[in-house]
Amino acid sequence: MRALLKLALAEDIGSGDLTTRLTIPRGTRARARVVARQPLVVAGLALFAPLVEALGAIGEAGAGANSLVLSEQVGDATAVGTGASLCVIDGEAAAILTLERTLLNFVGHLSGIATETAAVVALVRTAGCTTRILDTRKTTPGLRRLEKYAVVCGGGSNHRMGLFDAVLIKDNHVIAAGGIDRAVRAALAGAPAGTDVEVECDTIEQVAAALEAGAKSILLDNFSPERVAEAVRFIAGRARIEVSGGVTPETVVAYAKAGPDGISLGRLTHSARAADISMEIALLV
Repeated sequence: MRALLKLALAEDIGSGDLTTRLTIPRGTRARARVVARQPLVVAGLALFAPLVEALGAIGEAGAGANSLVLSEQVGDATAVGTGASLCVIDGEAAAILTLERTLLNFVGHLSGIATETAAVVALVRTAGCTTRILDTRKTTPGLRRLEKYAVVCGGGSNHRMGLFDAVLIKDNHVIAAGGIDRAVRAALAGAPAGTDVEVECDTIEQVAAALEAGAKSILLDNFSPERVAEAVRFIAGRARIEVSGGVTPETVVAYAKAGPDGISLGRLTHSARAADISMEIALLV
């Protein structure tokens, strides 16, 4: 994460913040307030300290970073309304202005994901369902850990972090392995103890084959809510059930009512609109 934050600052600042250097006298102190311009769930303020640290490490272009102090901060995962103050930053005006866009980009993007997730979770909970809302690996390259953190801030749950921490046998694995039976048995035989082995199924027949091979986690891919309900009855508690593919806020309640344990939505990370936030600055005298 520190390497990512350094990269984000470097692409914006380059050899130095030319506008700020030419217009702001050194030593000018200011107070900046980050404000929500829409209802949102906050995510990303936890990056302030490591961002300031990274800013201070880049040399003259980051001068004044050590003067920055965060106060009146609301916590990540907090729901706020339009006009709410997310945090107040005191310090040298030049450092605040140099940090501004990078900080707002992260907080706006991550808060957008948290807000989208919270909206979907609320739909399911209001309908009386306990189904977990899960993310996927459809994340912005390099930002996966942060985006999955934002999903949790919004009340969702993380699916596997990557290819390394769980087994998910998808349709192309089945083809390459020579069938569901072979793929499942090989995975179960070789997976480290405690590793989840999940199998993607497109039909009830594939579900039956996966269960016969010993699968304890089934991913129902692109099923309708009616077919999910049918599969839930067929599986009858013999495996954990996840639903994925084509689920939208308009259909998520119908899927949840069909009885799966979890519903994964790629849209939480790949399609969430950045939350609208701004920074308002005032001089300190």
